[in-house]
Amino acid sequence: MKKTEKKTGREKGLQELDKLHVWHPFTQMSEWEKSDPLIIEKGRGNYLIDMNGKRYLDGVSSLWVNVHGHGKRRIDTAIKRQLDRIAHSTLLGLANVPSIELAKKLVDIAPRGLKKVFYSDNGSTAVEIALKMAFQYWEQAHDNFEKKKFIAFTGAYHGDTFGSMSVGEIDIFVKKYRPLLFSTLRAPYPYCYRCPVEKDRKDCKTACLEVFEETLKKHSHELAACVIEPLVQGAAGMITSPPGFLKEVRRLTKKYNVLLIADEVAVGFGRTGHMFACDAEGVTPDFLCLAKGITGGYMPLAATLTTEKIYRTFLGEYAEYKAFFHGHTYTGNPLGCAAAIANLDIFEKEEVIKNLKPRIALFKKLLKDFESLNHVGEVRQLGLIAGIELVKDKASKEPFAPKDRIGSLVSTDARESGLLIRPLGDVLVIMPPLSIKEAELKRICKIVYDSIREITG
Repeated sequence: MKKTEKKTGREKGLQELDKLHVWHPFTQMSEWEKSDPLIIEKGRGNYLIDMNGKRYLDGVSSLWVNVHGHGKRRIDTAIKRQLDRIAHSTLLGLANVPSIELAKKLVDIAPRGLKKVFYSDNGSTAVEIALKMAFQYWEQAHDNFEKKKFIAFTGAYHGDTFGSMSVGEIDIFVKKYRPLLFSTLRAPYPYCYRCPVEKDRKDCKTACLEVFEETLKKHSHELAACVIEPLVQGAAGMITSPPGFLKEVRRLTKKYNVLLIADEVAVGFGRTGHMFACDAEGVTPDFLCLAKGITGGYMPLAATLTTEKIYRTFLGEYAEYKAFFHGHTYTGNPLGCAAAIANLDIFEKEEVIKNLKPRIALFKKLLKDFESLNHVGEVRQLGLIAGIELVKDKASKEPFAPKDRIGSLVSTDARESGLLIRPLGDVLVIMPPLSIKEAELKRICKIVYDSIREITG
C-alpha cells in the first residue's frame, strides 16, 4: 500500500463532521466511522481531485452518470446562463423554456414512436412513473380491467422506491422490505456465466426466452407490463444479454399484448456505443426511462418517454379524473433541463457516438488480458461498460466468501494508484466517462489488473 498524504486541519475537521452527521447510501456506517473518508473537492476532465490536490481517474463516471468529463465548458456555461434567468419554476400549471426545448430534443433522438415526455428527478422515479402509467393505462383503456401485474427479470435492479423495488430482485436491496412490496412475476435473464435455467452455454440459444414466453402465454391476461434493463443488467454485475435477446423480448411482449418498459437509466446516452441501448436492436419500447447521463452527470433530472396512444388514454373531462396524478417539486427543473440540452448538443456537435468506436475496440482488447488471471471468472463488456467477475476457483466458478470482501480490497488498492472504482460485490465495474482518452483507458486497465494480482496473489 502506498503512503497516504499528510492531512490538513480542514480535511480532518470535515472528515469528523461527515462521520458525525452524514448518512451515506449503501454504506455500513459502523465501518465508515472507523475510516478516513476520501473527500473530493474538485473535478477536471476525467479526474476527481481530493482536498490535498491528488488526482484520481474517475473509473465509474461518478456512479455511471458523468458523460463528457468534469468541468465541461458547454454544460457549465449553459447552467450559468440559465441561472441568470431563473433557477426553478414549477411545471404544475406552468411551463418553462428549457423543459419544452429538451422534450423536443429527446423525442427527436428517442426510438421512433415515443412522443411524450414526463419529467422527474432520478432513475427510481422514472421507473415508478412508467409502472404507474402502465397500470393506469389498462385501467382507463379497457372496461374489463384485469392487467394489474408486472413481469421483470432475475437479477433486476430498477431503483429504491417501493414500486421500483417491487420489480427488482436483488435480495441485498429488497429482502427487508418485501412485506411492503407488490408481487411480481419473474423471468430468467440470460446470465450465461451462471445460467438461471441451468443450461450449457454452448448448447443454449433460447432457453430463457422459452421460459419467458411460457410465462407470458399463461399470464398475459393479467400482465400490465414487462420491465427490462436493455442489453446490460447493471447492479446484477454488468450482465450482458446475448445479441437478439432484447429484440425477441419486444416481439413477445407485442405478441401477448404486454407493454414494455425499458429502463435505460444506466445504459442510455452512449454507454453501450449507441445513444440508447434499444437502438442496438431496433427496439421501440412503450416506455423509455432515462436519468443518470441525461444531464451529462451534472444535475438530478430524469424523464419517462411514452407513446401518443398511451398518453391519449389519460385525456378526458376534468371531473373524470383521468389525469396522471403524479409529480415532483423539481419536475422539469430549468437548470437540469438546460444542462441536458447542452449535453445533447455535445453529442451532436462532437459526434460522440461515432468517435467512441476506436476506444470501445481498444477497451475490448485491453480486457482480454484479464482472462488469464487465476481469479477472474468472466469479463463482460459492451461499449464502455465492463464487469470483471472475481472468483475463488476458476474451474468451479466458486465465489469468494462475502467476508473476504475481495472486490472492495481490489478497489481500495486501485485508489492508492490513483483510480476510483466501486465494485458490485466481487464484480469490478469499469465505466469511465465517454470522454476518456486512450492513454487513460490503458492506465485504468493496468491499475485494475495490477490490483487484482496484488490482492488475489
